[in-house]
Amino acid sequence: MIAPDKHQRLPCGAVLASALALAPTASLAADRWVIDEEHFSIAFEVSHAGFAQQFGMFLEGEGEFVYDEAADELHEGEVTIKSESVFTNHDGRDNHVRSDDFLHVEEHPEMHFRATDYDPDAGKLYGEFTLLGTTRDIELDITINRIDEYPIGGGIFARTPYVLGASLRGTIQRSEYGMTYALEDDLVGDAVDIILEFEARRQN
Repeated sequence: MIAPDKHQRLPCGAVLASALALAPTASLAADRWVIDEEHFSIAFEVSHAGFAQQFGMFLEGEGEFVYDEAADELHEGEVTIKSESVFTNHDGRDNHVRSDDFLHVEEHPEMHFRATDYDPDAGKLYGEFTLLGTTRDIELDITINRIDEYPIGGGIFARTPYVLGASLRGTIQRSEYGMTYALEDDLVGDAVDIILEFEARRQN
């Protein structure tokens, strides 16, 4: 999702809480989209001692972006995830994941993604992911599933929202962010697969 020139990186932007400023001279045709928190799934998958894959989710996240549908260009994009909202369907494990062995939520209550480039032909979204205070480049496979008037809700007293739905997949090495607990003997895998599914509503 980003850039009039696919081969040129755009300038950095501020974090979501401050402002989205990746491309301050974004096209007038571009619209602001806000991810619907009720339709935002943030999941991960990691190996547990080689026996099985452990799945988990983050239940609280938010994001927005500036996107030109006609040109298929992304000008800005940010996502913030609340680390404490981790859920693996086991209270003891969730509390351990929140500890300083893994997410260290007291020191690092949020994770951030900031988009830096988008190649629609390759289906790639590039950005910077911040975890445990460390920022690394990340590459995500992206599919825009549908952009259309929402078929649910609306009515005579409510404007029918215009919605973009997308699927994203990627992988990080958690050790690159300083998360090294249980790497010995591969008790917990280093590679963490990331799954994002969202619906975003056009604001303009």
